[in-house]
This record gives sequence, structure tokens and C-alpha cells, in this order.
Amino acid sequence: MVLGGGGFRFGIYIGMYAALRQAGRAPDVLLASCGGAIAATIIHNLPDPEAQRAWISSPEMYQFWCSLKSTQHADLTGSLLRAARRKLSTARAPVIPDLFGDYMFEIPSQLPFPPATGTPDVDVAIIGGKLLFDASEVGQPRAGRKLFAETVFCGEHAAALLDGMQSPLGDARWGEHAVARELLVDGSVPLTEAARISIADMIYFRCQQYRGQEYIGGVLDLFPVEIARRLGAEVIMEFKEAFDQVFAIPAWRSVLGINGNARLRYANTHLANLRIDSSDVSVVLAKQQLQQKLDWRRNRIELAMPPTYDIFVQHMNDQWQYGYDRAQEALGHAPGKHPAIRRATRYSKPLRSV
Repeated sequence: MVLGGGGFRFGIYIGMYAALRQAGRAPDVLLASCGGAIAATIIHNLPDPEAQRAWISSPEMYQFWCSLKSTQHADLTGSLLRAARRKLSTARAPVIPDLFGDYMFEIPSQLPFPPATGTPDVDVAIIGGKLLFDASEVGQPRAGRKLFAETVFCGEHAAALLDGMQSPLGDARWGEHAVARELLVDGSVPLTEAARISIADMIYFRCQQYRGQEYIGGVLDLFPVEIARRLGAEVIMEFKEAFDQVFAIPAWRSVLGINGNARLRYANTHLANLRIDSSDVSVVLAKQQLQQKLDWRRNRIELAMPPTYDIFVQHMNDQWQYGYDRAQEALGHAPGKHPAIRRATRYSKPLRSV
């Protein structure tokens, strides 16, 4: 099962997993990026779906949300000007970006993960991207240089299946972008650290350091469909909503050099055994996540938390219910396994489903 992004609506994946498990369709590996990595780690550490649901609305999780703070770069006019420049430029990652200092929000070093209990029901593979530059090179012309190496943090079984694979983003179909062809696989990073790496962003959060290396998060590849096909005989993934055209698409282009619309279209049409439609998530769950508050008088962009713990619990319950309902809907319309899916499984001893 691919948990692609989700941001701070990651509770939807906990609900989806509960519905799949209840129907006897639970995946045995989760391939997660960005906010999906938080959900994958919770599912891994707490095998019981009810415990997973309780944790996402726990006081620890609420305290984590409330601890997110704006940085000096979250000034309103400056942020809008930078967004306008990215929107107006058609250049693909023209310069080496500042992922070290130019970010809007501080995130705690420790994420609110529950201690592992029992025997995990799933393996987890998490997407990140190793930086191929350092802070001293920020602002220099890229001149065709590759700046990121897609990295999969996973266990031995998944690593063996990915052996010899190149990054799907390195393919020429995605144009003159900044992602290298080499796919890195790293089994030495603890799951909680891999999840912390995966939520590092190119606009909102600083790149994440681990053992002397710097990483961008799973935003590098929110739709790792090719990796999913390599890992599993069956693939479960979402039908995703369109990207924000003002902020998200220009950010992908200016930092990664990738056409986010093209990548999304490919992911939404790529063959999957079960497709869960979450394309209306920002409408149905418009308020059930962190909100950005524009303070014009102070020239600041702030994060607005649910004002009380009870409201937070309701928001997380809404996220869970949305994911559960959408997965139930998908299961109700699921066709039998397509013969093309069977032919696509070329790898020895794949994980049963992803």
C-alpha cells in the first residue's frame, strides 16, 4: 500500500488500513512518503487498529501539533513574493536551493511515535532524498547538475527486491530535472528517524540531517508507483487530488525541476489492483488539519492549532472516518485481479501486497 503524502491529514491512512484489514485485504508492506510516513510508523509500532486510532488523537499528538512554530522566514510579504517568483519562472531548478535556512516552520526533533508493542503486521519502506550538495553551494547555478538521490529506507527483504533498480524519477521522460538516476537503499536508519527525514520539505520544513548527511523528504517522490510495483505483486494506492497550482507546482519545478502535474497524472493512471479515491480530501476535510493563519498586521504566517484538545480529537476522528469510508467504498467496487497485473510481477518472491 502506497501512503503518498497526506501532510497533516495522515490520519486518513490509519482509517484506510483499518478498513483493509477488516476486509482481509491488509497489505504486508507500506511504502510511505512525507506525512504518510507518520501513519506507516504508527501502524508498524501498534499492530492493533484501535490502538492506532487512539494514538493519532492522543494528548502526545496534540502536544506535537501545538509545538510547531513559525520561523523568521514566515513573513507574509516575503513568502508571497517568493511564491510569485517561482510561479512566474518556467526554469527547472535553475539554482541550488537553500533547504538549510529558507523554511517557514520549525518542527520538533522528536516526532510523537508510540513505543513498539507486539509483533508488527507490516514491513515499512520510506521515501526520502539525499542531498548531493552542501550549504556552501546554495545559490550557485545548477547548470544541469543532479542535486538529489532518491533514497528508500527499508529492511532486508525490500532492499533485496530493489537491488539494481534505478530511480524512477531519473527517467528521461521527466525532463531536465535535478534527481539522479541512482536509487539509494539504506537499511541502517531506524524507522522513526526515516519518518522524520521523510517529512522534511522544500518550503515548510528544513532538510533533515542524519549521521552527517542531509536529506529532503518524501516530497521528492510522493507517488513511488514504480517502486511499489517492484516490491509487491499487488498494489493499493490512492487516486489523488490535483496539486495547488499557485504554490505546490511552482515549488516542485523550482527545487526539483519536476513537472508535478505530469507525475500526478502518471500516478493516477498507473495500473493498481485497488484504487482508493481521496480526490476530495481538501474539500471534505477542509478544517481537519493544521491551518495557516495570515496575520497582515504583524506581516506573519502562523499555524493555527485546534483551540482545544476536544476539537483536535474530533478532527482526527474525522480524518480516520474519511479514510475508512473511502477504503470501504473502494473495496465495494474492487474488480478481480487484472491479468496484466499478474504478468507485471517479474520478481522472485515479492512481498504479497504493497
